[in-house]
Amino acid sequence: MQKFSSLCVKRSEKSLKTRILGGLAVPCLMLAGLLSGCATAPAQSDTADYQAYIQQNDPIEPTNRVFYNINDTIDRYAFKPIAKGYVAITNQTFRDHVSDFVTNIGEPGRLIYFMFGGKPRDAGTSLVRFVVNSTVGIGGIFDPATSLGYPETDTDFGITLAEWGIPAGPYLYLPVFGPSGARDVFSIPAEYFLTPVEAAPTSTALKAFSYSETALHLVNTRAAFLDPIDQIQATALDPYATFRSLYRQQRASQLQLIDQRDTPTVPDWYSQPAQK
Repeated sequence: MQKFSSLCVKRSEKSLKTRILGGLAVPCLMLAGLLSGCATAPAQSDTADYQAYIQQNDPIEPTNRVFYNINDTIDRYAFKPIAKGYVAITNQTFRDHVSDFVTNIGEPGRLIYFMFGGKPRDAGTSLVRFVVNSTVGIGGIFDPATSLGYPETDTDFGITLAEWGIPAGPYLYLPVFGPSGARDVFSIPAEYFLTPVEAAPTSTALKAFSYSETALHLVNTRAAFLDPIDQIQATALDPYATFRSLYRQQRASQLQLIDQRDTPTVPDWYSQPAQK
């Protein structure tokens, strides 16, 4: 859900996006505060409820729920019907190639995130993936890098900040963008600046490509989540709370996977000090 939600506004005119995305985090937080939608903390004497409140770390839950309902309405009447039509006229192989292509576009950004996060092995993997898939994989339409032993490891600027020891902070549900947090919200402007399409010289053809790629990515991603989202909304007593929990689990899993894959080791040629 987080992946789909975070893609709902992407790559438009550079000047417009610089103004919108570059400063979006602060206005969203200010808007949330102005709405005064703060959850009232239970009394500390009520131990169970107070601990649950602290664990949720969702101090502006009423406001977040308003934004969730708005986004859900937009999705229900716009994105979901389009995604269902898209699935009806495409097959899974085509959708997989679209996903591979979009993933390849994001590899340079992941390379930088891994470098800043002190993950040289994953940074090297991202570099190899981009080179191999952009050439042998015909611009990323295919993913030969994975079969060569260089699988994708997803990351973003929020994960990099986590590697620096910055805590996740309160949960946020942003208008249009969806699930986020006080730390992860900075991934939005970072993703804009580290996209190769945006770094290239402006041209009419590039703009057309950017708009087309963004629209296809949105629809393709939403199509991948049709069944899971429908199931949650049909069975969960509180879909908002379920999505909040899943988002946090996904972020924790991402960080754990990166740490496990890029654990520093001593080279074989390095002579170990003699044991006394």
